[in-house]
Amino acid sequence: MSGHSKWHSIRRQKGAVDAKRGQLFSKLVRAIIVAAREGGPDPAANLALANAIEKARENSMPKDNIERAIARGSGSGADAAAYERVTYEGYGPGGVAVYVEALTDNRNRTAAEVRHTFSKNDGNLGESGSVAWLFERKGVILVPAESVDEEELMLAAADAGAEDVVDEESGYQVTSAPDDLTSVREALSAAGISFESAELTMLPKTTIRIEDESDAKKLVRLMEALEENDDVQDVYANFDIPEGVLEAVAS
Repeated sequence: MSGHSKWHSIRRQKGAVDAKRGQLFSKLVRAIIVAAREGGPDPAANLALANAIEKARENSMPKDNIERAIARGSGSGADAAAYERVTYEGYGPGGVAVYVEALTDNRNRTAAEVRHTFSKNDGNLGESGSVAWLFERKGVILVPAESVDEEELMLAAADAGAEDVVDEESGYQVTSAPDDLTSVREALSAAGISFESAELTMLPKTTIRIEDESDAKKLVRLMEALEENDDVQDVYANFDIPEGVLEAVAS
């Protein structure tokens, strides 16, 4: 199972999304504001905005909140200009590569906080470019195994232009080029195929298997601590934790 699917599974088992919905909404609003500022308020012509809106909807954000965030981002107020995109790269326990994406109104503050989080959780913040080459931007749709016939999913995904369908331990991972995520997602929905999530992400080109439970727990603590930072939008890593170890870590 890829690092993306594994981390998604851990977060689901630990209930992290529901427990921190207020913080999640704040991050989703910030992503919409920046996407609207950079690419305009029309999601049909702004892929980043379309995906930010879809992610907000998947997390039950009210329509009014989404519309206000778009208005703030496409306007000329201070909110629209405050945030900038920054990335951080480093290593976690077991030599796992960690790639962090953030939206911040204070680059120095965020850099200091991220560096401290790595150091406090047995990791090391690296130089720019140190691990980015280990990841590639993709559209990823996670489909529960019990919700679809494998052959049906394969055919629907292929017809929609997906690049690959991988049989994971707990379901299927459908990958696409970033620009094709919306069309693949819509095609699966039209075919009556339900899915857990559909998002742009950074997939690892290679993974590091973590079989030591202590290292796995340290790695999860690092990932959680980074995501708890209000400025951090997404955290990606190239770990592969066996199912048995995962159950112990997520308990």
